[in-house]
Amino acid sequence: MTNRDIEDPPQRQALHALAKDAKKRGWWSSYKEVFGDQALPDFEAEASVIRSFEGLVIPGLLQTPAYAEALFQGGRYTDAKDIAHRVEARMARREILTRFNPVHLRVVMDEAALRRMIGNPSIMAEQMKHLLHMAKMPNVDVQVLPFSAGSHAALVAPFSILEFPEQLDLPIIHVGTVVDSVFFEQPKDVARYSATFGDIQGTALSTTQSARFIADVLTSLESDG
Repeated sequence: MTNRDIEDPPQRQALHALAKDAKKRGWWSSYKEVFGDQALPDFEAEASVIRSFEGLVIPGLLQTPAYAEALFQGGRYTDAKDIAHRVEARMARREILTRFNPVHLRVVMDEAALRRMIGNPSIMAEQMKHLLHMAKMPNVDVQVLPFSAGSHAALVAPFSILEFPEQLDLPIIHVGTVVDSVFFEQPKDVARYSATFGDIQGTALSTTQSARFIADVLTSLESDG
């Protein structure tokens, strides 16, 4: 996480404390080669609310092991042990959704994330069932942005907004790239991403409508299988 352009000493101090304190503890130290020095789980573990947009695949926090494995197999990681290690790390991240005092996850995903065949129909059907199961949890909201919505405010890279319970721990934005994770913490950047997320929430189907939509995708997958 970079602190460039942060001129306010208390803000800089709070950000340093958050990153330093989080990195002292945590299961993800065993997966440093997966997450890198600026590990997203550092901040996910500290967050109280995560708002996330995903355009192409199911968000990592909501993936099944089989889906994640098939996803990694489509990338540049071909070693079976490496893929297994990455799947294990991704599954460990999900603990924040089921722990005592869990994170509140609010997800908006494009219909493309549901339609793209990752693995095979059986893997996708299992993933849809998991999505429906997670969407019933009181701390998880899932909304689908259908193709019929046309152009929308988030036709950009996927992103997450992480909010923290302590007042001094300011919200941060996470954007994943091919080579690294990029974090933004400037208030103006947070405000722009928050406004974008609010726009796509308004454009997306409601949580109830989204559950029906996912159930329809599941029915189609099961009939194909």
